[in-house]
Amino acid sequence: MNILILGGTQFIGRHIAETMLAGGHAVTVFNRGQTPDELPAGVERLRGDRHEGAAGLHALTGRHWDACVDVSGYTPRQVRPSAELLKENISRYVFVSAVSVYGDPQKRPVDEAHARQPSVAEDVTEINAETYGALKVTCENIIGQIYGDRCTLLRPQIVVGPHDSSGRFAYWLQRVNQGGEMLAPGDGSDHVQVIDVRDLARFTRRVVEQGIGGAFNLAGHRLTWTEFMNLLGARNVVWVPGEMIQAAGVTEFELPLFRRERGPRSGLMDVSNQKALAAGLTLTDPAVTVKDMQGWLQGKTPPDKLTPAREAELIATARPLHL
Repeated sequence: MNILILGGTQFIGRHIAETMLAGGHAVTVFNRGQTPDELPAGVERLRGDRHEGAAGLHALTGRHWDACVDVSGYTPRQVRPSAELLKENISRYVFVSAVSVYGDPQKRPVDEAHARQPSVAEDVTEINAETYGALKVTCENIIGQIYGDRCTLLRPQIVVGPHDSSGRFAYWLQRVNQGGEMLAPGDGSDHVQVIDVRDLARFTRRVVEQGIGGAFNLAGHRLTWTEFMNLLGARNVVWVPGEMIQAAGVTEFELPLFRRERGPRSGLMDVSNQKALAAGLTLTDPAVTVKDMQGWLQGKTPPDKLTPAREAELIATARPLHL
């Protein structure tokens, strides 16, 4: 098959491109060409800028592909022009959305039947914590209107794996490697749930090859924080209650992946993957994800997250609870 990937050179797009190539498919990537590209020479590169709307899509005109995988659509201004332009030139449009479309769900676990949060107007372009999920809802609506049953909506959780530059998963791996007394958030009973990027990529190839439509939550194994710490090999940990972390004003950026059970946005750490599993999603063993990430992180600078001073302060505050 001939596959067009909007994006395609960074993290998720890169893994999808490599997985498509491994399946024997021809791959074309469309992007601005402003970031390093380590894809094989056989990948066709087309240049353009989705931020310019239809004017930035000239390289796509007059071309035909079997499917388009959109990993770089975040705003309606980016998505509508490409979706409309490609309507007659592709068989399937696969949109990588996010579980954030569900907002802050209270019903658990979150499945595809759960109501999405309200959409935003198509002229909204600012992407932040408040608009990200709503923008994805609007983008999903646009694609659904244009393609109907010829579209597939993928809603992954936090995506982790080699080439992830966000530092969210890497922080915990590298913090364990640094040794010493280490903060562990909560009491060990809260949950963390992520999806390995390679699982996402394999499922993307599957829906393209088999023409599978509909919406799918892509979620990995759900672990308690005690299980997660053991998986990482953390030994000298001090559990700091979620209430203390919240009272200290620690952000999700400083302490990535941690969300208090039944606290804000914790429903997105309790996502059902049953529909995707039934459609062929396969999950990597979390121990393999950790091992492969450790290998990729060798020699890389730890991410700028919770500072040592801040961590020590929180541990000191929690220590009397452990006496």
